[in-house]
Parts: sequence; C-alpha cells; structure tokens
Amino acid sequence: MDSSVNNVVAQSQMLAHYQTAQQAQMQVFKEALDTQQQQVTSLLESAAAQPQLARDGSLGTQINTYA
Repeated sequence: MDSSVNNVVAQSQMLAHYQTAQQAQMQVFKEALDTQQQQVTSLLESAAAQPQLARDGSLGTQINTYA
C-alpha cells in the first residue's frame, strides 16, 4: 500500500512540475507575441504616414505627388 501512495505522490509532483513548466513557456510565448504585435503596429503606422510637403526651397512646397 505504501508503494501505491508513493506512486501517486510522485505522479502528482511530476504533474505539478509539468504545469509550472507549461505556464513559464506560455508566459514567454505571450511576451514574444506582444513584442511582435508592437513591431508590426509600428511598421504599419510608419508605412501609413503621409509624407509632408517641403518646408523651404522652391521644389516640393506646393504639390506633393507620388508615382
């Protein structure tokens, strides 16, 4: 009877360790996804920004055209 109790305790400890490892992996995964989201958002915002007209000189101060 002691061996069956010891087996149950050992399995319970293994499962607790596995669950802790899973939680740590999920936390790292979520942080990686958050970082990627920030990078993609920054990239999209920079791509969507409209260039401004030149502020001085004779070229590019009146019309802003793109091919």
